[in-house]
Amino acid sequence: MAACFAAFSGCSSQVTVNDPTIPDPLIEKIPLSVAVRFPDQFDHYIYEDQLAGREKWTVDLGRSNELLFTKLFSSMFNELTVIEGGMDPKDMPIDAYIEPSIDAFEFSTPAQSQTEAFAVWIRYRIKIFDKNGDQFANWPISAYGKSQTTMMGGDDAMRRAAVLAMRDAAALIVMQLDKTTRISRLNRSKLSRAAVRSEPENPEPTMTEPVEEASKTAASEDAIDETG
Repeated sequence: MAACFAAFSGCSSQVTVNDPTIPDPLIEKIPLSVAVRFPDQFDHYIYEDQLAGREKWTVDLGRSNELLFTKLFSSMFNELTVIEGGMDPKDMPIDAYIEPSIDAFEFSTPAQSQTEAFAVWIRYRIKIFDKNGDQFANWPISAYGKSQTTMMGGDDAMRRAAVLAMRDAAALIVMQLDKTTRISRLNRSKLSRAAVRSEPENPEPTMTEPVEEASKTAASEDAIDETG
C-alpha cells in the first residue's frame, strides 16, 4: 500500500508553452505610438492544480504571453516600446501605454469532462492609460482553446489547448480592441488639433457703429428737408 501511495502521489504532468506563434494580422495599423508594460506574473505565469483523486498538473506559460502580445501590438500600432526596469511612460513620447494581465486560468481534462479533449480558459485583462498615466480603459477578455487527445498525448493536448486559447485572445484583441476601448482617440496629433479648434476665434467686427452713424446721417437729412 505504501508503494502504491508513493506511485500515486508522484503522478504529475508538467506542460511548458514556449512560443504560441501567430500569423501577422492583415489589418490597418492604428496610428498610435504605444508602450507596453508586462507585469512579472504575466511574463512568468505558472498554474498548478491538484485534481481530486487524480494527478497534479503544472502549466508553465513562461514567456509565451510576452512574445505573443509583443508581436500582436507591433502589428497593430505604428510604434511599440516595451517598458523595462525603471522606465517611466510619462517621460516617453507616446500616445498611450498598455498593461495586460491574467485574471484567471482554468482547464479541464478528459477524465473531468468525460470527453476525449483537453480545454483551457484564460481570462486576460487589458488596462490602457493615456500619456499622463490616467486610466483610459479596462477591458476583460475571455479566451478558450480545445484540443483532442486522439492524435497526441495528454501533455501535448494540454499544451495545444493553451496555445489555442492564447490565439483566441489574440483574434479578439485584433477585432475588438479599438471598438471596445476607443484607444485610437488617444492620438496626440488629433488631440492637439481638437484643442486648437476648441479655442475661441477672433470675433467678427459688428455693424453697430456704422448703423448708428447712418441713423445720424438720416436724421440730419430729414432736418434739412424740413427746413429747406
